[in-house]
Amino acid sequence: MTESTASRSQFLSLHLLETLAAVLPVRDENNSPKSIVYGGVERHMITSQARRRAERMHARKRANAGVGPLVGRTTGMRTREWALIAARELETAHGWEREEAVSTARAVLEATGLKFGEPAKKTVANLTKVLLFAPSDTGERIAAHIAENAVELSGWRETYLAAQKAAAKPKRGTRRTSDDAESAGGADGGRVESTDLPPLPKESRAAVLTALAPRDAIDIALYGRFLAEIADSPNVDGAVQSAHAFTIHEAEQVDDFYAAADDVKLERKRNALDFLDAADNGGAGMTGYQSLISGTFYRHSVLDRHQLRANLRAAGMTETEADEAAVAAEQEFVNAFVDAFPEAKKNSTASTGSLPALVLAFEGDRPYNYASAFQRPVIEDPRYKDGEGPAGPAGVARLLRHHAFVSRRRTDIRTARLLTYDAEIDALLDESGVPDGTRVDSIEGLLA
Repeated sequence: MTESTASRSQFLSLHLLETLAAVLPVRDENNSPKSIVYGGVERHMITSQARRRAERMHARKRANAGVGPLVGRTTGMRTREWALIAARELETAHGWEREEAVSTARAVLEATGLKFGEPAKKTVANLTKVLLFAPSDTGERIAAHIAENAVELSGWRETYLAAQKAAAKPKRGTRRTSDDAESAGGADGGRVESTDLPPLPKESRAAVLTALAPRDAIDIALYGRFLAEIADSPNVDGAVQSAHAFTIHEAEQVDDFYAAADDVKLERKRNALDFLDAADNGGAGMTGYQSLISGTFYRHSVLDRHQLRANLRAAGMTETEADEAAVAAEQEFVNAFVDAFPEAKKNSTASTGSLPALVLAFEGDRPYNYASAFQRPVIEDPRYKDGEGPAGPAGVARLLRHHAFVSRRRTDIRTARLLTYDAEIDALLDESGVPDGTRVDSIEGLLA
């Protein structure tokens, strides 16, 4: 058996400082950087949702590429396209016609309890209303069950679709009002009450619920999921808590004006091919503005080891299996926390190449969030009375002081580890008198 949970604290707290320059990793509905007000000043913010997805996808890509501790283990996928995925599997693996495959897969999932888009809108007609986080082989499992029960389910589908169409059709001689349309489903995807439709056979419903269940998907056990539409499909309380990242200093935003060249226009101008229409060659092909942010961010996450193991045991693992899977999940979670980054604007800003200035990891009997260390914003300008210099080194010094102060008063904090990718911060750690054995040279060392 791997290291027992009895010898380790329940919570693993992770704290990180990273400096980013001219990036835009997350945006609001107006394509502007997200922000919060903290300590009386505005700060740039990178939401926990963006961080969590980046971490999930980072771990999943590594596992699929045969890299890391999650190789060979099940991971999840969050999408609205489960009906289309199942239909594609029916086509490619079982030889079904496209139209029949799609209508059957949608009807089966809809009868299980999932809501779909309006049939009149082709772009969303076969998409569920909500994103559903399920094991990545869910579509294959649903398709396999449909194919194995093709005769029964094909007959059921015809009855189901006919009843659905009849219930949505207004009676002759009556004028349909908007209220009538809504009650019949016309204003909400053409659906009718489930009591008006033939129920999905019990064996098929059980098979679909089993396919949709979290099962042994490691990332669902880590990050959890909530599915309100199907009451008897289990939800999962996530084992990972993620805080929004924010700048430790006041936010400053730059609206960058850009001019994009039209290659054909410039080539024409360069070769003087139409000198009589020279006016057509003037100016840029396209212009606009994009917002960019810079700064040093503090971010924090915490892993509940007890919850992680409970989630894995609920998926059917033995205690030994759950413990082994939890150790692998923890290793990959720490790796993703350090290395993963939201990919918005990654090509135009190279933001995903950033490395943290400092990572602090430690165990405790409860989570510890150190955001209060930066309630007073760092003032970088040395001309001011409280100027502390560049935010990176200043933030590291603050974080270390805060951790040392809290550790003297909380006896459960232990096994602290520090990792840096910044030579200046490494020299600062030399000067700070960090205890021997605290500094590590790799992500793996954070869990030593």
